[in-house]
Amino acid sequence: MTAVSARTRSTLRAAVTIAVAAALYEAVARTAYFPPALMPTLPKVWTALIGSLLDGTMIVHAASTLYRVLVGMALAVGIGLPLGILMARWKPIEHFFMPLVSALMPIPSLAWVPIFILWFGLGNTVAILIVFYAALFPMLLNTWSGGRAVNPMWLRAAGAMGAGERAMFWKVIVPGASPFIITGLRQAFLRAWIAVIGAEFLAASDFGLGWVIFDAKEFLNAPLMIASLIVIGGIGFAFERLVFGSIEKATVQRWGMVRMAKG
Repeated sequence: MTAVSARTRSTLRAAVTIAVAAALYEAVARTAYFPPALMPTLPKVWTALIGSLLDGTMIVHAASTLYRVLVGMALAVGIGLPLGILMARWKPIEHFFMPLVSALMPIPSLAWVPIFILWFGLGNTVAILIVFYAALFPMLLNTWSGGRAVNPMWLRAAGAMGAGERAMFWKVIVPGASPFIITGLRQAFLRAWIAVIGAEFLAASDFGLGWVIFDAKEFLNAPLMIASLIVIGGIGFAFERLVFGSIEKATVQRWGMVRMAKG
């Protein structure tokens, strides 16, 4: 099976799944079990979505939210990935940071919003910090787990061949830990979106998809609320297929880690 045909089949399966979900929603909406003002039909949602896209408001809000997610994710990856590797490689670093991680990780990211508002005010800074906090721990712990799972024979063989720490990092540890790192990226992205929407409910002044949902709720504008959810889902779907899938193919599959896992 060629890559093109496999991609086509995957896209068709996704389209069928989404179509079934949409049909079920439409069927429930048309039963009038919920008032039409609270559960609008898909044509009304579509009208709200297209209208907000054409006037540019949805694009501006989506761009604002995506900016917060990407900046917070970049910070989480920039700190979580190297720190996770260091914790896996050196016990003193693991022993120093692991108690702190164990204490902070159970605290929900949104619990920090009131404190961050007091410290930094409303706006982007609070939302970005909340995203960073939410995304850091899955990135850090998955990288740490991946670093510990690297076959010790590979490390010894690389050391015997004269590999330095830099070569060991790029040629052995990162390829060996790559399945865990990709999983950490996916989990961090998921938690980042959960966190940013909640933060925008509370801390973002006038921009963001979370703010759109919260503001639309005040006016019982259910079509716009659901349209915003569709945009969030569409962005997540696009990132999963275009970004994480491409990273996986360029790293995990290229280095043969998938074949090793199956073997």
